[in-house]
Amino acid sequence: MRWYVLQTRTGEEEKVIGLIQKIVPSYLYEECFVVYHEQLWRRQQKNFVHVKRAFPGYVFITSKEPEALFFCLKQIPAMSKMMADDESFFLTVEKEEEAFLKRIMSDDHVIRLSYLSTDEKGNIRQVTGPLKACVTGIVRCRFGKRHVIVRLRILGEEKTVLLGIVLDEDIRQELRYGKVEAPIQVPEQYRIHEEPEAKKGLPVFFPGNSVVVISGAFEGMPGVVYEVKNHMVKVGVYLLGQNMTIEIPAEILRKRGC
Repeated sequence: MRWYVLQTRTGEEEKVIGLIQKIVPSYLYEECFVVYHEQLWRRQQKNFVHVKRAFPGYVFITSKEPEALFFCLKQIPAMSKMMADDESFFLTVEKEEEAFLKRIMSDDHVIRLSYLSTDEKGNIRQVTGPLKACVTGIVRCRFGKRHVIVRLRILGEEKTVLLGIVLDEDIRQELRYGKVEAPIQVPEQYRIHEEPEAKKGLPVFFPGNSVVVISGAFEGMPGVVYEVKNHMVKVGVYLLGQNMTIEIPAEILRKRGC
């Protein structure tokens, strides 16, 4: 199954998807989607997550029958009117580009926020999340705006995209959703509720916390929290010469320095 791109006018991406789902036979394609990304906006000392199109004007579609799919799309008058450029109506996504996009986006095609920490001089010290896969492509950091600008190679061209970040000062605040262009559900990871866990007497962790494992196979192993779900915690650790992730119960973790 290969990935292809339809280029349309900005703002009509979801209309293209709706038209394809309504008219194009389902056996000609598997998925048709837009890639979105999250950005953090700070207003009146509150954090809001906005979900916007990562590549405006691009609609991705997967197919094993690209020639038949292309011919079908070209026969739909309404589709031709929605395309931005007849010469780039239907483009192939390279295997490396496809693999990279799969690494940085979630199953619902959203590039989530990344956690980023810096030292006293503003130099990047640690990165978790989608940004970790493209740290070398960072061309500018705008910590106040909570995003970094990354240069990516998509469809054989160099493009820049904003990737949203959260800093230490953000992770203990509730992250609320603001403007959402994507047809997605609000993920649980941004509904931060400390009270229920505290009532159970369980330790409470947040993304970015430095922790150490206090029992089990990984006893004594230090790491950094990057996701908390119910009583399970995903921790980034350095093991066997490489960075990797382990998922362990909250009760066998403690915050470093505590």
